[in-house]
Amino acid sequence: MSAPITPYRIEVLGRTHDRTAFNCGSAALDRYLRRQARQDADKNIAAPFVLTVPSGQQVLGYYTLSACLVNASELPEALIKKLPRYPQLPVTLLGRLAVDQGMKRKGLGEFLLMDALRRSLAAAADFAAMAVVVDAKDEAAEAFYKHFSFMPLHERPRRLFLPIKTVVGLFDARH
Repeated sequence: MSAPITPYRIEVLGRTHDRTAFNCGSAALDRYLRRQARQDADKNIAAPFVLTVPSGQQVLGYYTLSACLVNASELPEALIKKLPRYPQLPVTLLGRLAVDQGMKRKGLGEFLLMDALRRSLAAAADFAAMAVVVDAKDEAAEAFYKHFSFMPLHERPRRLFLPIKTVVGLFDARH
């Protein structure tokens, strides 16, 4: 099955992308994109990806990915029993995800999330990661991620995770 036709594209944040007008309603997420995202990319701290239209450079949304570890003790007991007994386990951190306010209610949050999960799955094939982890900034973000089967970690309830095996199932179901 081919990818759906969309008027948007997601690509690595570049120097030519216009980040100045981006406004998602969260000052911290706006400030990160405008002032920090390029620096994080240049220093290999995070990999920012931006949503644009093919003919433009204005950023309509973005997310970041990076490598991370979680303490095994934070995972649900049922999952821990299936894993090797390591104190920490590798995951992919979906550090930030935001959509410009002018683009909300168009399914672009889901579009960005699915792209982030697809990239995380592809990376996990080369560099092991047993889950994707997110830090939900508020109840609305928490509900958004839980809609896609993310589950809370024990010690930090707003830190949510989605096992890579579940991600595999998401994409198998879409084909």
